[in-house]
Amino acid sequence: LRYHDIGDYLDREEKLAIIANFGSIDAIPWQKLTPNESGDWINQRNPEFEGFVALGDKGETDAATIFETYSGGVKTNRDDWVYNFSRTALEANMRRMIDNYNAEVERYERVCQGQSKRPDVASVVNNDPRQIKWTRELLADAGRLRHHAYEQESVVPGIYRPFAKQWMYFNRRFNNTVYLMPSIFPTPRHPNLAISVTGAGENKEFSCLIVDSVPNLHLISAGQCFPLYTYEKAEAALSNKGDLFADPSEQADADGYVRRDAITDAALADYRDFYGDDTLTKEDLFYHVYGLLHAPDYREKFAADLRKMLPRIPCPARAADFWAFSDAGRALADLHLNYETIEPYPLQEVLTSTVEDWRVVKMRYPSRTDKTQIIVNAHLTLKGIPPEALEYVVNGKPAIEWVMERYQVTTDKDSGIHNDPNAWADEHNDPRYIVDLVGRVVRVSVETVRILNELPSVVEQLST
Repeated sequence: LRYHDIGDYLDREEKLAIIANFGSIDAIPWQKLTPNESGDWINQRNPEFEGFVALGDKGETDAATIFETYSGGVKTNRDDWVYNFSRTALEANMRRMIDNYNAEVERYERVCQGQSKRPDVASVVNNDPRQIKWTRELLADAGRLRHHAYEQESVVPGIYRPFAKQWMYFNRRFNNTVYLMPSIFPTPRHPNLAISVTGAGENKEFSCLIVDSVPNLHLISAGQCFPLYTYEKAEAALSNKGDLFADPSEQADADGYVRRDAITDAALADYRDFYGDDTLTKEDLFYHVYGLLHAPDYREKFAADLRKMLPRIPCPARAADFWAFSDAGRALADLHLNYETIEPYPLQEVLTSTVEDWRVVKMRYPSRTDKTQIIVNAHLTLKGIPPEALEYVVNGKPAIEWVMERYQVTTDKDSGIHNDPNAWADEHNDPRYIVDLVGRVVRVSVETVRILNELPSVVEQLST
């Protein structure tokens, strides 16, 4: 095969213009491709990457890994129903949907009465998307005549997209796939942290983000989450281990859960042995991973590997650099988790009205070329966004642009459900929440870029 890289981020007309300028196929500077052992034709993996320790590996049970387990974020297949900035609206939407579902189960049961063979449930139930969002799993439940009840404890904070928190109905009956998330964030009373990384085979450049509440699958593209802890129901822990209460540290909590470390004992032992430091903890290692995954030269050198595989972690040769990444990881985690309370960056607020108006409909830049200011609404513009704020890119776009994109008023065309980010501000009695959030995420971005610029080199150590 012969290949020519035409360049990234081009639209159709730009690509065609480049091809036309060559004049003929013979004039194109072709690169002859030879696949490697992994079957890569282009963007070939670096064999050095395979020698690092895997974050996790579900394929080989005896593989050396840093984390015992990991999980994808929640895939709901009905985001408009199970997410909302307004807790009141979310509860009303889900109560209505569950009532409609149970009514359809009862109607299907009546249709089935006296019939030797039940009709296909999908052909009987009401398919109006304004009443209910059916999925294969929910149709199967209806076909089995299973009723469901609204569960108040299923309403939890969820991280939908980077720096965009909403209320979520976290429930395996009405979320298409919850994966292992109930063991990572079983209830809001069970604190935990998880590092969400780009899933293998995704098109977006690698990124990661730490979370402290239930993440959506697309928080980071097909995100895989590596937790600090996992939680297990006491009865399950007892059956899995034999004698649950032999170890006092594994006593069940008030909700009946046992907490376990997700970082392996073997990984901790390896790092302690390598550095000759028995004071090193699993938490230190957790933050070390978070810091190293942000290293610009690591992401650049192993970009092809990170597109095709889950991350693998090189061990810095110098103990000082282990701690540099661990300290950086803690600092980054503090920024990325506490983005709602950090001091806002001092942006200039330009009001064109005597009435203070903090509400948004859809924020935007004044133009494609001017990203130093954001028009919040017809009466308010925020000016003085520093250029380095746009350098912090997570899941394919600058963090600040996630705020601009997600904090807008929307109405889903199928369900008709209204989602207004101003409701979050109203229900938290903080009218400035969104405006201050812009300033806070600018601050997070600037500080993140500063920390990344101060990280030691990963690549230099690999060559020594």
